[in-house]
Amino acid sequence: MVADVPAAAPALLQQLVAEQARRQPQAPALWWQGQATSYAALQAQIERLSGALAGTGQVGDRIGVLAWNCPLFLTLIYAVPAAGRVLVPLNARLAPAELQLQIEEAGVSLLFADSELLAPLAQGAVLPTELVVLPLDRVDDWLDTAATAALPACDPAQPVWILYTSGSTGRPKGAVLTHHSFLAGLRSALIGRPVQSGDRFLYPFPLFHVAAHNVLLQHWQGAGVVLLSRFEAVEVLAACRQLKVTAMSLAPTMIAMLLDHLDYRREDLASVRSIGYGASAMPADLLQRLLQEADIDLCQSYGMTELSGSVAFLTPEDHRRAAREAPHLLASVGRPLSTAELRLLDDRDQPVPPGERGEIVVRAAQCLREYWRQPEATAAALVDGWLHTGDIGRFDEEGYLYIVDRKKDMVLSGGENVASREVEEVLRRHPAVRDCAVIGLPDARWGEAVTGVVVLDAEATDEALRDHCRSHLAGYKTPRRFFCVDALPLNAAGKVDKPSLRRRFAGEPDTATMAG
Repeated sequence: MVADVPAAAPALLQQLVAEQARRQPQAPALWWQGQATSYAALQAQIERLSGALAGTGQVGDRIGVLAWNCPLFLTLIYAVPAAGRVLVPLNARLAPAELQLQIEEAGVSLLFADSELLAPLAQGAVLPTELVVLPLDRVDDWLDTAATAALPACDPAQPVWILYTSGSTGRPKGAVLTHHSFLAGLRSALIGRPVQSGDRFLYPFPLFHVAAHNVLLQHWQGAGVVLLSRFEAVEVLAACRQLKVTAMSLAPTMIAMLLDHLDYRREDLASVRSIGYGASAMPADLLQRLLQEADIDLCQSYGMTELSGSVAFLTPEDHRRAAREAPHLLASVGRPLSTAELRLLDDRDQPVPPGERGEIVVRAAQCLREYWRQPEATAAALVDGWLHTGDIGRFDEEGYLYIVDRKKDMVLSGGENVASREVEEVLRRHPAVRDCAVIGLPDARWGEAVTGVVVLDAEATDEALRDHCRSHLAGYKTPRRFFCVDALPLNAAGKVDKPSLRRRFAGEPDTATMAG
């Protein structure tokens, strides 16, 4: 059953906690390392920090945070916009040079940083001289002496976050999210993934990703968040046992790691009602196993940083239907919500019929305002109010959306568009292939040659892999070349870094073959 959305929807991000502190001050808002923090206590921390931030700098200043998950990070998510400032969450996995670029581009004036992340940053980057760096372990001392000021009036159209994209299709861009767009994204999430006020929601993903909207979603509904610094299977299982977790966000690989862990017992997940996932499909065998071992609702979503969250959901009932009779639904990301308009357009920006592929474009209140200081990128992405996502998708006759590929990951070979994701799915079914990525490399005859980069568990020749692909794919989709690597490179968001693979192998001779 879909949870009721409060009639008086908040207009500002910081009102999410403030309202719960008024309605249920002693209810737990956060668990950290087994200790609970009430809504009243969290609100007091937010007010103390936002008052100090208001006493320094100016409205609109960008405040950076470079840290792994911790209570202070969560407090900053609310305190920074309450002070009329803009939060710039920095990816802790980035190299110092990448962090330097984003700090400079965003014009960060004050940086809250984890001490363990400061040393490599200081050694590998040249930070602006005007930047004030505040280590997290010194924040309390700073608050004790900081001059405070009254909080400014906030406009729902004001930015709250500048959140950098993963850069999977080029240089990362700073997506500007406002109070209005972020809260519109939360409203969509409440429809697609209901939250109950008594929930204890476990969150193991980084707070510097847009997935953090799941945490704010809990606070809108008065639920509590079990925050982990990062995913560790043993810690997730312990939290489920000790705190009776009722809901989680996990990737399919994380779910498999839980079920395969030596400490796992079937009763560990007895309290869990729902698990949400995204970014990759749910394998059918993992779905069957999870449904057999626990009565858990699964929900997948489709979204991105620029959408402040998600706009399509594959519901629990869809998952149960997939387990019973329609396994093809697991390749879908669900159906769009009423809060967003989705279209598929061809290369001439004309709508395509069901079953045909087109670029996904979205018009919704939750779309980003702009890319920070990148007017050309903004104009290319936002056309007449529609966000061009760069994702290629198709609708089936029932209205389910399937993501075919990233637009820039399509391989144009001999005049034919080849979806790299489709070829990757086939390659992964070969018993010797542990992981793979498909890219297009320059080719004098074909324009681009479909190329497989594989990580192997056992010896396999190029021809064996080609034969496997030919048995499932059209000839023009079958990779003409293969390269074997020990591991696929990942970008800062944990996605396969295809641009680096293209750069690495573009200069290889046409006769290159796999080892073994």
